[in-house]
Order: sequence, then C-alpha cells, then structure tokens
Amino acid sequence: METPLLTQEELAKRWNLSTITLSQWRWNGQGPKHVKIGRQSLYRLDDVEQFEELNTRRTTSESVFKTLPAHF
Repeated sequence: METPLLTQEELAKRWNLSTITLSQWRWNGQGPKHVKIGRQSLYRLDDVEQFEELNTRRTTSESVFKTLPAHF
C-alpha cells in the first residue's frame, strides 16, 4: 500500500509551523525527508511519523533535534 503524501501546507498545519520554517529546514538538511516533484515538496506520512517518533522526548534536557540516518 502506498503511503499518503502531505503538502508543505498540510505538514505546516499538522505541526503548527510556518511553511517558511519547513523551507528553511529543507535548505539546512533538517526535518523529515521530502519528495521533490516539479516545484513542489511533498512529505511521505511514514517519514513524518518516523521523524515525530525520533523527536519525542520525556524531558526538556534530551537532545532537541534528531534526523534520520542517510540510509533511511
């Protein structure tokens, strides 16, 4: 089964972020992996959920921002 794709606007709404923040994350190599189709950046729901899981913390002293290893 194919995983759904989220637009930049949908992901920004899901995380209560601006689309500019997502653009900056892509530029800096942060955030979840994205798929570039034409001029549009799309996010696989599976990648978004995996990114959320990796960045779930129990305390505020835990590492702030984790990214997926390159082989994922």
